[in-house]
Amino acid sequence: MSIILGFIYWSTIVYKTQQTDDDINAEILELSKVYEDKGYPGLVVLLSERIERLRPGDPTLYLLTDHRYQPLVGNIAPWPKVARDVKEGWLEFQLEADERQGGDREFTARAKTFVVENRFNLLVGQGMKDLTTLKALVGRALILGLILTLALGIIGGFMMRQTLKSRLGAINLTSRKIMQGDLRKRIATRGTGDEFDELAVNLNSMLDQIEHGMEGVRRVSDNIAHDLKTPLARLKNRVEVLKMRVEQGSEEEAAVDQIILEADGLLATFNALLRIARIEYSEQRKGFKKVDINSILYDLEDLYEPLIEEKGQTLSVEIGTPMEMFADRDMLFQAFANLLDNAIKYTPQNGQIVIRSFQSEQQWQVEISDNGPGIPESEYEKVVQRFYRLDQSRTTPGSGLGLALVFAVLKVHKLDLAFQDNHPGLKVIISANPREISELERTVNEVRSSV
Repeated sequence: MSIILGFIYWSTIVYKTQQTDDDINAEILELSKVYEDKGYPGLVVLLSERIERLRPGDPTLYLLTDHRYQPLVGNIAPWPKVARDVKEGWLEFQLEADERQGGDREFTARAKTFVVENRFNLLVGQGMKDLTTLKALVGRALILGLILTLALGIIGGFMMRQTLKSRLGAINLTSRKIMQGDLRKRIATRGTGDEFDELAVNLNSMLDQIEHGMEGVRRVSDNIAHDLKTPLARLKNRVEVLKMRVEQGSEEEAAVDQIILEADGLLATFNALLRIARIEYSEQRKGFKKVDINSILYDLEDLYEPLIEEKGQTLSVEIGTPMEMFADRDMLFQAFANLLDNAIKYTPQNGQIVIRSFQSEQQWQVEISDNGPGIPESEYEKVVQRFYRLDQSRTTPGSGLGLALVFAVLKVHKLDLAFQDNHPGLKVIISANPREISELERTVNEVRSSV
């Protein structure tokens, strides 16, 4: 826009300057014809007549001097004290106005000079007051136009930014929910057919493909667990029958006991897989009701206190104000139990385990911390994946599904799971935003009312 406005300014001033030059050239042409026809006396008479007819404020300038630049006839004096312009005798200069010019006391003039018979110097020009005024007017108009353009650009940019923020905000909000694990979320379209709708359609198609692929992988693992659970249970029963037929205290009995132990581990793994699948697909949250989180923590303390004492550990429970939410109590109890069981498993003898809960205006929070070996920060996001186990824990019993089950339970309840270094040990943080809890309660009530 600056380039366009600059071109307008330049072309306007150039046009006016050219018009002035054309007028001066026309005057000079007419004076030269008079000089050719009537000589010096005729030129002087014509100049005198024209000067007499000039009105105050008329921009036309005449000056005839001798070879020493002494004025003979003219309405300006003396000869301008400026260097001659090398371009065809053109020059610009400042003049003091007399009473006949009127207006400003000083003005800019543009003139052309030439020599008559090597004896006289003739100057014909025009005052540039109109051009100067035009320059100022056009300059101010263009500056105001540029300011207006800038203001409109800022307003338009702000409006466009708000539009982009609104459309992209909806996409980002949905994307965050999808990243949190809710693959069923889709980006809403407005039906306008614009680029944002096209982007939303493409992203939704991509999400459909991803969800379909992940559902296939989940169903394969769930079907394997379901299909193998029954024959594995039969195998265990037959091995237990076989145990009754072998001699007690023999090597055969020890081998059978080991087979039964391995079968129990496999059954526990399959049960955990099926449990996770049921949790992930429990869309209606039928078992949800008002639950006091602190009561679950007290029950955990009562249940695990004998085991903690047996291992020579200490358990400290710091319970804050009552915290209630819509939840499946059995699911939450299982999730908290898995976390506490991990803390007991990896905390050394004489170690300390702390359960702490508190509530603020922003959120409520439950912490389970220990002073065991902990988890490297780089592994925090991986330990909630199915069958993922740290290298140092591969020699201990387990299937790598405990934290995956915890993550599935908390996701259904819209709770956040985080890990922190306890220096030493690990601190597991379960937190909830009251707004999310209220939204969950509203969703559960809507589902129940629709059913």
